[in-house]
Amino acid sequence: MRNAARQAINFVFAHNTSFPKVELRALADRYTAQLQLCCPPSSFSHSYAQIIHAQMIISGFSPRGHFLGRLIDIYCQSNNLSYARHLFDKIPQPDVVATTTMVSAYCSVGKLKEARRIFDETPLCIRDVVCYNAMITGYNHNDDGAATVELFKEMLGNGFRPDHFTFSGVLSGLSLVADYERDCNQLHCAIVKSGMGCFTSVLNALIFLYVKCACSLFVESSSLLDVGRELFDGMREKDELTWTTMIAGYVRNDDLVSAQQVFDLRSEKPVAVWNAMISGYLHHALYPEALGLFRRMINEGIQFDEYTYTNILSLCGDSGLFSQGKEIHACILRKEEKWGLEFSSSVNNALITLYSRCEKIREARHIFEEMPVKVTVSWNAILSGYVNAGHISDAIHFFHKIPEKNLLTWAVMIAAYAQSGLGEESLKLLNQMRLEGFQPCDYTFAAAVTACSNLGALDQGRQLHALVIRLGFEPSLSTTNALITMYGRCGIVEAAHLIFKTLPSVDSISWNAMIAAFGQHGHGCQALQLFEQMLEVGIKPDRITFLNILTACSHAGLVDEGSRYFNLMHSYGVSPQDDHYARLVDLFCRAGKFSDARQLIEKMPFEPDAPMWEALLSGCRLHGKLDIGIEAAERLLHLVPQHDGTYILLSNMYAAAGKWDDVTRVRKLMRDMGVKKEPACSWIDVENKVHIFFVDDTSHPEVQAVYAYLEKLGPRLRELGYAPDTMYVLHDVESEQKEYSLSTHSEKLAVAYGLLRLPIGATVRVFKNLRICGDCHNAIKYISKLVQRQIVVRDGKRFHHFKNGECSCGDFWVDHLEAMTSFSVAIIIIRRITKTSLVEFSSSWSVGTQDIQVELRPVQLAYPNESGQVKLQTNGITWNQFSIQAHQPGWKLGAEGVPV
Repeated sequence: MRNAARQAINFVFAHNTSFPKVELRALADRYTAQLQLCCPPSSFSHSYAQIIHAQMIISGFSPRGHFLGRLIDIYCQSNNLSYARHLFDKIPQPDVVATTTMVSAYCSVGKLKEARRIFDETPLCIRDVVCYNAMITGYNHNDDGAATVELFKEMLGNGFRPDHFTFSGVLSGLSLVADYERDCNQLHCAIVKSGMGCFTSVLNALIFLYVKCACSLFVESSSLLDVGRELFDGMREKDELTWTTMIAGYVRNDDLVSAQQVFDLRSEKPVAVWNAMISGYLHHALYPEALGLFRRMINEGIQFDEYTYTNILSLCGDSGLFSQGKEIHACILRKEEKWGLEFSSSVNNALITLYSRCEKIREARHIFEEMPVKVTVSWNAILSGYVNAGHISDAIHFFHKIPEKNLLTWAVMIAAYAQSGLGEESLKLLNQMRLEGFQPCDYTFAAAVTACSNLGALDQGRQLHALVIRLGFEPSLSTTNALITMYGRCGIVEAAHLIFKTLPSVDSISWNAMIAAFGQHGHGCQALQLFEQMLEVGIKPDRITFLNILTACSHAGLVDEGSRYFNLMHSYGVSPQDDHYARLVDLFCRAGKFSDARQLIEKMPFEPDAPMWEALLSGCRLHGKLDIGIEAAERLLHLVPQHDGTYILLSNMYAAAGKWDDVTRVRKLMRDMGVKKEPACSWIDVENKVHIFFVDDTSHPEVQAVYAYLEKLGPRLRELGYAPDTMYVLHDVESEQKEYSLSTHSEKLAVAYGLLRLPIGATVRVFKNLRICGDCHNAIKYISKLVQRQIVVRDGKRFHHFKNGECSCGDFWVDHLEAMTSFSVAIIIIRRITKTSLVEFSSSWSVGTQDIQVELRPVQLAYPNESGQVKLQTNGITWNQFSIQAHQPGWKLGAEGVPV
């Protein structure tokens, strides 16, 4: 240091001729001593350096050489790059020290373009290995491994010999991009050839590269992990990083047995090694094992560090051990009082996460407010806490207050919007994030794709899919699983299946997403086949798998299969929960098996909840079980008095039975309780814009064209056999008014708008928040036949694919109002028959080459609509195209047709 200062003083003597030598020497000595006080860097040293610099300028002392380099270094370390760059640009020919300082400073704040510009402007004769290392380190810190590798190749091409720092940096960079075995082997050979394989830092980086590449989807063998272990075993000197890297490598490759073996090899384990093993158990949700290691640390007297506390607090939060977490918090407080231990940010963040996950958001907020320094991670922790607690308004408030947002901040908020049904806000935030220079990660893409799923925004989902492919996130399971769900929920189950089939590896979430997609579209058999394939490849089904299977069976009317899979749950260690029972009750009721549904409810190990009664109510409406349906509705009102759907369904059931006094009573009760009906709405995506329609809509700017188009279609639809089913309008109004009310339903308006504005031949995809109306279902069938277009409607329960006058649901899943109306009229017919003591229903149909005669009891006969079409239901089978004949005396009815 003294020699450098003396050289600087001599340099100043040569270039400052305006001062006498004695005075110049005194100034140089004084400024040299003052600048030495600015080390180490701090806010004080930064301010002090500015004062010294100002004194130099005022006194006429022109800083050169060492003085400029020292000032540049101080300004760079204090992140005052504007001052540093101003001084740097004054140097006619910057030396390698000043250049390296500026390169490192720009890299540290993420300004890689500026750093590379200075690096490239530096002549090769001035550059050295340290300068290259600074640029390589900058690329690594900014996760640009490809640029690191390219710069390393350029360095070798320019004749520079890498040192052990270079190899450590290149290995770290290569670990960000390497996916193939040859990448590891080539650099390994270069290290051996250079003689740098004796450095512990190089070997640590090489081991990390091998274990990281062993996790790659493109590496089939486990040889890379074995090579990493050979390097580990052959190292003479192992530091903490060596041990933790090897343990973490086994953990990442799901080999906890080998990780434990490496852990046991070291008799005296530093705290970092303990932390690595505990983190491994936490990563695999093995909470008892992690807690056991923590207790061993206590028994062996291991001094905890902040990472130990962070791990154990995460364990308590993840496993719901709140009381143990509070005890650890108390232990931390006692140590702080006794030894003056200051809470680190990571420990405070873990405490915030613990309390928020255990639904103690106020306590989490208190910890956050008491933190002396709030870093971005702290803001993210409390933001995630509010999101997980469902306090979206508070989360939005905190999000806008965060002074410095990072990628996780944006990702958490985008996911929060998507999960809260605010899909448009989620996509807007994604665009804002990209405008501010943040590149989405796979978690962000998964959240944004989920928003498209909820909105039914197929075009935006496709655009995100293209961006995912372009940015290389396609192998990410979180992203691809979200894409499977998105295509399934947007009506293109074929695209979802194609993604599923082309995935290099799948997890249980992938299987669940694909099974759910098949179920939503009524492809029950394909869902069951996929479930069997899942078992064949060794994937264990979980509660979500069985929930999706039961839903698929319910949508397809597969009663026997649904019962079998429900009974199979215990074989896989899955205990049926209330939602599983509700799905099976729904399946039984839709098939008319009310005795089985009753028995199931009575045998349940818990009291029926709201979804159970809702499932029973759905079946009662379908089959006209008025007494049971009313009981189920009354139970629902008791459990969820603010649910608007229950009041409406009960009111409709009374109306269908002609009990208008009860209709008035229920509607008055609904008003008295302050319950408002959720308005039915349908929407369609046209040219990346979502168009929403409501019943009797007049707000859409093109609604008059829509009404005119529907009016034009009306006569042509009637020619094909369509007749408005005015039984869906239960109000006491004229017939013409009833037909008009049906024509203004939101799904018809959205379909008509799609036919007007989408290209000829394009599939029309409409989404509705509630169940599709039975008359609309019938009308859209005729529309699809008339215009020769495929129309897809996603309602509140499932998908309906209309093509050439038919629907994929086979009319099995139409609005329940049709069944209620059929019930009330069928009662009258049956009563009239009963009076004559003669009930005869017979039917014959052909199966294969055999003719089968079947006597149908009990039966329900729907009142024929204006076109003479009727529907008969018996034993869970729906019949269409009957010829009804009444014979007097005796009112003998005959029915002939085919099962749907």
